[in-house]
Amino acid sequence: MNQEKEPKVYIGLLHYPVYNKRMDVITTSVTNLDIHDIARISCTYNVKKYFVIHPLETQRKLIQDILDYWQKGYGAQYNEDRRAAFEGVALIPGLEETKDAIREETGTAPIVVTTDARIYPNTVSYRELRRNLTDGKPYLILFGTGWGIEKDTMLKCDYVLEPIYGPGQYNHLSVRSAVAIILDRLLGETWWSET
Repeated sequence: MNQEKEPKVYIGLLHYPVYNKRMDVITTSVTNLDIHDIARISCTYNVKKYFVIHPLETQRKLIQDILDYWQKGYGAQYNEDRRAAFEGVALIPGLEETKDAIREETGTAPIVVTTDARIYPNTVSYRELRRNLTDGKPYLILFGTGWGIEKDTMLKCDYVLEPIYGPGQYNHLSVRSAVAIILDRLLGETWWSET
């Protein structure tokens, strides 16, 4: 009998390697709102840790200043709700280091799931991934900045989550909106099954 376990979900906000609108591989700059809003979303859905993944030292210094302010500086004293959300945020330079940190914490390598507005050969549905999350394994869900995560990185991951489709043709959500929708679909209450 397969016993369901509490999901061990980690998320990462990847700033490299990602595309710009011309499909060049670039490193994006951090957005302050991404740090704040995704921290609050992660806390709401009991994400184990939210990794802000950035390779550039100058950007990491800026991110660390923001984290320090809300984790142990004046912001932590001024706004306890924001401090609580920021407790689960970690700054890390790359994807491999992120996987290593999860392996060190859990004792096993994470299943890596990326997100994109395009379909890939290893695309998985929300329904299937939601079921898989209760298998006791750690899962790292990656969100890209810019115009999405670079293709080779996507193909090296275990799964790519299917795109978010709305009734309209427009399909270019902010990463903060995508994180909220995806975490609700994967970890939120099952309102659709209630009678």
